[in-house]
Amino acid sequence: MDVTLDTPVGQYAPDFELPGIDGDVHHLAQYLVNYKAIGVVVMGNYCPYVHQALPYLKQLQTQLVPQGVTLVGINGNDTTADEDESVEGMKHFAQAHQLNFPYLRDKTQDVLRTFKAAMTPDVFLLDQNGIVCYAGAMAVGIGDGQWTTDITNILGSAEAMLELAIAQLLSGQPIATPYTKVVGTPIKWRS
Repeated sequence: MDVTLDTPVGQYAPDFELPGIDGDVHHLAQYLVNYKAIGVVVMGNYCPYVHQALPYLKQLQTQLVPQGVTLVGINGNDTTADEDESVEGMKHFAQAHQLNFPYLRDKTQDVLRTFKAAMTPDVFLLDQNGIVCYAGAMAVGIGDGQWTTDITNILGSAEAMLELAIAQLLSGQPIATPYTKVVGTPIKWRS
């Protein structure tokens, strides 16, 4: 499914305080102090697009941390329709896929609504001031949901939009493409 974003680019990100699967409460303000940029990835345990992107996300996290950038996954899917989206399901998912970045639960869905997220995986790049600088897809031009772990060449024809935005942000350049359309699975909103 293809969705045009009602983008929050240029606005402050929601100042979240969300529980993580590690048992800690994660504060956006804490990330802003410790990192030059934060990539918020809206995820779902059931989403096939997230599953396909996981090797890429884990390699990207490994590459980014030394540069002062981190990824943070947030799951806000309603658990009444699918109990696998619960914190316990998230823990199992993270362990099974050996996630190397924080995975947080947005039970109220307030953070996802403020970000204007629509799909998994939606991505939002925040600068050190908490301003959303990029919103959209991790990469565009990927056919049939195919992903590769070669970050410098995502299937050759695809453009690594998140990486490009991060590089531009870190070098002080304006982000050439501040938002893109997301292909993914609709978020399961509460009734």
